[in-house]
Amino acid sequence: MRLTSFQHAANVALFAAGVSCQSSLTASYSNTLQTITGFGVSQAFGRAQEFYNMSPTPRQKGLDYLFNTTTGAGLTIVRNRVGSGTVASDSILPTSPGCPTCQPSYSWDGVDRGQVWFSKAAQSYGVKTFYADAWSAPGFMKTNGVETNGGYLCGVTGHTCSSGDWRQAFANMLAQYVKYYQQEGIAITHLGFLNEPDYTTSYSSMQSNGKEAASFIPTLRNTLNNNGLSSVQLACCDAMGWSSQRTITTDLLSSGVQGQLGVITSHTYGSDVDGTINTNGLPIWVTEAADLNSAWCTTWYSNGGLCEGLTWAKRIATGIVTGNLSAYIYWQGVEVNQFQASSYLVASDGTNVTPSGRLWAFAMWSRYVRPGALRLSTTGAITNVIWAALRNTDGSVVAVFTNTGGSAQSASLKIDGYTPNRASGWVVNNNTGNNIASQSVSLSGGAAVVSIPAYSVVTVVLNQ
Repeated sequence: MRLTSFQHAANVALFAAGVSCQSSLTASYSNTLQTITGFGVSQAFGRAQEFYNMSPTPRQKGLDYLFNTTTGAGLTIVRNRVGSGTVASDSILPTSPGCPTCQPSYSWDGVDRGQVWFSKAAQSYGVKTFYADAWSAPGFMKTNGVETNGGYLCGVTGHTCSSGDWRQAFANMLAQYVKYYQQEGIAITHLGFLNEPDYTTSYSSMQSNGKEAASFIPTLRNTLNNNGLSSVQLACCDAMGWSSQRTITTDLLSSGVQGQLGVITSHTYGSDVDGTINTNGLPIWVTEAADLNSAWCTTWYSNGGLCEGLTWAKRIATGIVTGNLSAYIYWQGVEVNQFQASSYLVASDGTNVTPSGRLWAFAMWSRYVRPGALRLSTTGAITNVIWAALRNTDGSVVAVFTNTGGSAQSASLKIDGYTPNRASGWVVNNNTGNNIASQSVSLSGGAAVVSIPAYSVVTVVLNQ
């Protein structure tokens, strides 16, 4: 192809700036893929109460970092833990009623270890998706008699107990939990009954495979429906890793419970997203991921360590593009005086509040790609760049470019069926000072032209 003098001059300028030749990219406005539910965090195991106990000024700053769409990440999902302990502060049913059909004595403190406050705070920013997940059933409902160290729910396939079948009682408890939140003005939209069922640990945990889970799902679905909670979507199964969830999902689908589920869920500790999982059309979420081992850091990019922001930017982009994820949830949001690991996005010593590079990795998606957005089919590639285009419900188009390479790139993006007349851009890299900075985007012949610095994420928003 013969270059015009303008194109030749442009390429010379790009080369001089250390930028590779411009890549031509296309997205189809009308050809859509998965729907995006959002991005979020949890404050489980009392972390919400610790957050609430902070002084008002740092507490507000922490909330802004998580949920504000101008100064923070604009997160849109909260994941809460349904407690199963032996004290009233950790469970709505801390003591056994005596038998599966005996009358339970529920208790509700309206606090739920701070999760009620955290949910209401998120709600004030516009958050509408609340995922309640039970790590375990109460110990008296399980084969091992305690809420910890695995064990199975009495009555699921292959697991009987001398005390009887506790599936209906557990379903009743979960429905009551949802109703208590409803009473507080918080609509639980998604409900799970397992957390890492392929992992046995010393804290609340319960084992299950796909077929065992399938033997409980109809009971839970019917119980919710009978309690006026038919809009609550069931989630399963928050497996330890992507490959394990793939196996569990195969068993769920073969058991015929697809129509009673709303979403397939996975964690990424055992294995990360490495492709799609066949869900027969059900959306799939990563509901927990984190760096549990590295010391706390604010680094965007240094050597590709798990603590770094760019590492998580790549993991999120891979999940959305390769795994067809509809949601991505980090483990913890804000931690107070817990600097020993990077399992949270924002740290505080009680006075100062500090975001991590990982927070901005999420923000480059969640601040601009809003709930209900549709990912668009695309053509074209850029060296070392993972990219996606999405259509928000307001009609705007968002493109997110994650450059994991050491060279800057340039792209020209055209949207088939959509001609923008306004464009804005943002970037995060080592030069943006642990925050997001504006990035120049130009429009030429209906295409958006953008430079993508090395080791960066660039987000472009196009409007008509």
